[in-house]
Amino acid sequence: MTTRGRRAGRRATRRDLVVPGVARLDRDRPRRVGVPEVVLGEGKSVAHLLAIVRALATRGEGALVSRPTGAQRAALDRAAREGLALRPLARGRVYRLDGPLGARYRPGTVGVVTAGTSDVPLADESAAVLTELGIRVVRADDVGVAGLHRLLRALRTLERSAPELYLVFAGREGALPTVVAGLVPAPVLGVPTSVGYGRGGRGEAALNAMLQSCAPIAVVNIDGAVPAALFAAQRMAVRPTAAARGRATRPRPRARGRPGRASAS
Repeated sequence: MTTRGRRAGRRATRRDLVVPGVARLDRDRPRRVGVPEVVLGEGKSVAHLLAIVRALATRGEGALVSRPTGAQRAALDRAAREGLALRPLARGRVYRLDGPLGARYRPGTVGVVTAGTSDVPLADESAAVLTELGIRVVRADDVGVAGLHRLLRALRTLERSAPELYLVFAGREGALPTVVAGLVPAPVLGVPTSVGYGRGGRGEAALNAMLQSCAPIAVVNIDGAVPAALFAAQRMAVRPTAAARGRATRPRPRARGRPGRASAS
């Protein structure tokens, strides 16, 4: 690693928000990659999640919390009733701590398409994240390949909004992203959902089918609604200007003494 890279790494580390014994939050991520850090609820204790959210709130920073468990949702709702500026999105599948998320986005539109009604809750997650980031979302639900006439009609409507990217959710045989990619001029990101049963159920067949697509699509993991939304958001992220990048990464000049003399302390 170069000296400049090491210095940038040290500065990013100093920007981390440390919750002692719990977490080290990457506060530099919005500037560096254009998306906010999302706090994953799954796998954390209720106490740890609350400690992270309260630490962010104390600093006046916003946050998104994804995949909270039932116990975590109850605790977050209780904290909101007690005055924490926190609200559920997508029927509680995502929570939003009010405050700045750090990244800025230009105007843009993302199409969100679901194969069936069972895929809608995951699509709601993506749509909620994108909406909180200020990105426009246009939707078409329950337009799977079992009734192609529905899809064709829906795509004609969506295309009037000129989406720059489509997030396409499908379980079972997972064919919808491939079909959409063959009909629209924008990139398609397939999101396999854990809908289906028996052999290849719980999203396995859908994921495999999307990975074998003969159309140019990208694919996230099963039920990867939040990663899909962040991938879409990166396309709309406003990059820091060269001057702003320089201010964020340029090391401070060291005090210099006259040649042959030590600098005054």
